[in-house]
Amino acid sequence: MKTGEKFGKSENQRLCYNFTRHTAFILSAFLFISCGIRTENGINPYYISGKGESRQQFLELVNLLKKEDAGSEGEFAVVQEIAASFARNKDFDRLIHFLNEKTIANPSNPYNGYYMLMIAYAYIQTNSEPIAALVFDLIIKNYPDLTINDESIHLVCLRQLIRLNNNPERQVWYYQELISRFPDKIDLGSVYFMLGQSCELIGDWNSAIQAYTNYLPYTGTIIPGFPNADQYAKHQVDFSKSPKNWTFESLSALRTAIENALDDGNARALTRCQAKVNFFARSWEQMETDDSGMVDFNLAEFMYNNRIRYAPALDPSSNSTEAFLRTTGWSRYLPTWYLYFRKIYFPQDPEIHGRWEWAGIYYGEKF
Repeated sequence: MKTGEKFGKSENQRLCYNFTRHTAFILSAFLFISCGIRTENGINPYYISGKGESRQQFLELVNLLKKEDAGSEGEFAVVQEIAASFARNKDFDRLIHFLNEKTIANPSNPYNGYYMLMIAYAYIQTNSEPIAALVFDLIIKNYPDLTINDESIHLVCLRQLIRLNNNPERQVWYYQELISRFPDKIDLGSVYFMLGQSCELIGDWNSAIQAYTNYLPYTGTIIPGFPNADQYAKHQVDFSKSPKNWTFESLSALRTAIENALDDGNARALTRCQAKVNFFARSWEQMETDDSGMVDFNLAEFMYNNRIRYAPALDPSSNSTEAFLRTTGWSRYLPTWYLYFRKIYFPQDPEIHGRWEWAGIYYGEKF
């Protein structure tokens, strides 16, 4: 499995089985080795690493470890250095074995959560990221939080889990934990927006709208992969609060209503077809994120003494979710407008989802 794939229930079960089997193998190997030959000073030969001076330093660390009380700060410092030695030598199997032994030998050790964190990182180094994700999850659920080097290990785990496990249900929980437990340690705007995205994926539309509402005070936040985050969140929130009484059951019904209004020169009827939130009016050159064209204007001013004509068919670029109707005669300087129709995506309300709206205007010829 590649990093970032969705974990289903069966996939989680398989990974849990593999993780358990791997741990059992480590313990079995440890018991076998422990019953074998030891060095003259009582050090398990399996853990002896390095050569020459490096080997001697490692032996000194192991001997020092035996003198420290279990669970003490002194023991923790020595264990960290031994684990770092394994990591420097890229001996991650021994690192995992060694730290697993420490956590199993003393379940009440206050530093076990950190030892498990080091194990998780070792799995990442061996390209076993799905198993690393299980360990990160295990730490959050089974070990008290620790602050090491001014950083919470639970916060580290949550950030890694968001990167490793793209299951949207799990993502929702991870983002909620970040917001409730570490609001001063995270980019709240980014987390609120991504929470909204994850809630959408699991169909929890009310929670998604709430997350986007919470995001709005943080507009301007740079969110990788979502250049239109501000506009998207605002549109979702505004649309959810609106009456939506301008929508049409089908594109043909919307088009008929607009064409009838244009034929009659009825600005009031045309205005009733216009979306009351998120409606835009801009040139083709303007970026979608440019809100300067989203203005209220009086259609009657453009229709007065003007005969507005429309194309007999929709523009060829129209498709199943959006359509363009070319119209002319609006003004001397900018006679051509393309009316933009959009299929509504709003699963929160099945009666509205899939209907059509007149969402905006593009000024000038389409190119």
